[in-house]
Amino acid sequence: MSKTGVLLVSMFMVLGLGTSAQWEPAGDKIKTRWAEEINPDNVLPEYPRPIMERSEWKNLNGLWKYAIVPRKDGEPFGYDGDILVPFAVESSLSGVQKRVGEENVIWYKRSFDVPASWKKEKLLLHFGAVDWRTDVWVNDIKVGSHEGGYTPFYFDIAPFLNDRGAQEIKVKVWDPTDRGPQPRGKQVANPEGIWYTPVSGIWQTVWLEPVSKKYIANLRTTPDIDKNKVLVDTEVCGESYGDVIQVVVKDKGQVIAKRSASVTEVLEVDIESPKLWTPDNPYLYDMEVLLLRDGEVIDKVESYFAMRKVSMGRDKNGIIRLKLNNENIFHFGTLDQGWWPDGLYTAPTDEALKYDIEKIKDLGYNMIRKHVKVEPARWYTHCDRLGILVWQDMPNGDAGPVWQRTTYFDGMEFQRTARSEDIYRKEWKDIMDYLYSYPSIAVWIPFNEGWGQFKTKEIAEWTKEYDSSRLVNPASGGNHYPVGDILDIHNYPEPKLYLYDAMRATVLGEYGGIGLALKNHLWAPDRNWGYVQFKSSEAVTDEYVRFAEELKKLVKAGFSAAVYTQTTDVEMEVNGLMTYDRKVVKVDEDRIRAINKEVIDVVE
Repeated sequence: MSKTGVLLVSMFMVLGLGTSAQWEPAGDKIKTRWAEEINPDNVLPEYPRPIMERSEWKNLNGLWKYAIVPRKDGEPFGYDGDILVPFAVESSLSGVQKRVGEENVIWYKRSFDVPASWKKEKLLLHFGAVDWRTDVWVNDIKVGSHEGGYTPFYFDIAPFLNDRGAQEIKVKVWDPTDRGPQPRGKQVANPEGIWYTPVSGIWQTVWLEPVSKKYIANLRTTPDIDKNKVLVDTEVCGESYGDVIQVVVKDKGQVIAKRSASVTEVLEVDIESPKLWTPDNPYLYDMEVLLLRDGEVIDKVESYFAMRKVSMGRDKNGIIRLKLNNENIFHFGTLDQGWWPDGLYTAPTDEALKYDIEKIKDLGYNMIRKHVKVEPARWYTHCDRLGILVWQDMPNGDAGPVWQRTTYFDGMEFQRTARSEDIYRKEWKDIMDYLYSYPSIAVWIPFNEGWGQFKTKEIAEWTKEYDSSRLVNPASGGNHYPVGDILDIHNYPEPKLYLYDAMRATVLGEYGGIGLALKNHLWAPDRNWGYVQFKSSEAVTDEYVRFAEELKKLVKAGFSAAVYTQTTDVEMEVNGLMTYDRKVVKVDEDRIRAINKEVIDVVE
């Protein structure tokens, strides 16, 4: 071949590589400012699990190959192009923005190298979350499957690696969206009103982590401020008799406690004069957890915990109040759906993920109700560090709301199939296991507004038994049963107290929904929805303050918590405190902050 021919071939190779590596957001919908900061070679680079951190890991986010094919078919012979992981295939930031549907599956493929310095016995391939049913192959060997769209999972892939050279991962995902019985939140095939775009496939970070043959698989920390101690329960994979767990607690870098026990025991660590975690002072203790064998460190993780207690009790007027660290506290926050116009379920950057929490704090709230969605681990760590109480919903699924009546009801409930029940129970337990050690979590909510609500007494009692350290709100705005810790009613738009429970805390789980549509910040310029709508920020703020003044009276009368709808606009909903793209705060921040403090301060 001539020199000219070699030059042309080289140019075509370079151009080809450039084309395959190109990425840009798809579609013409509004976007957040963080979308402009995305680098396909460095997507969400932060360590994905800061509550249990190791020093060695590798991020597999970035451009993968993808294909959408009929579910009945096998692996595709060719792939459709590139997708930016971990953004759902329907999202703009994926670079694809295609619908999948229950009749199709998504295939992903990428190669990776294992660093030569990793001399461990095991290599864990982690998925933060994939919606919904996932099958994984490494070097054309199927290594495992997982069902569940909201919880992390992993496989040890070390036995399936090639001796040298590149390794290959393939992932197949099926997601029936609203055509199946699985938990799925607000996603529907045909979005409108309060229902949003489907989210399918990989939507949280994919990463590699080398570990030893024996390793710490999970931590479960339970503070006890009444006894000045914290309980540390470790799950160790590959443990054997004689293995030892050691916990080292640090306060601003200084070691204040060190305890050791057999891996079969729960460690009790005394914390002298503990500094208590509150929204005003979210103090966290650092913790090292080591796995030892014959004095040798086999594994080590960095973690943290907080000394705090969630409970409830009667105030001087006999009203049952929520308590934090044995003191009355009014929980006041926003309904937070965690949706993004560019990433759908996935925030474009960690800064964006943190921003919503910071803004809620700035506006004077002390709580967030995470609505029918579960967030990446870093979101909960941000709440821990910033000082926000979290009410955690179970994502709804199966049939839509089946209403009975607003008074207490002991009759027949919605009937799920045995398969649907199993799916619900497994994922709810997995969610609780995943989030157990985050101190910001204060309340578990198994059901919302009668949606898929079944066997309420049984589910609420199981939830309380499984985690007695938190409160259980059995059905936020749903069909009410005398079970759990909380009676939760919804009323739009203004707050109203139309049911009261003298034996449990009575809360306003949703109210508000004051709408303002702002041109150039709308998902759908011609189809906007809100419970009530106004024309200006001043009018919205006035109405918010009017509602808050009414709420103050109702707090004195019996409400122990309230949740305003909502943090941001979401798709066609325009009732957020912020626009969907987070570029405009739609209210007078100073006035909102001041009145929110007044609401919280009603409870003494």
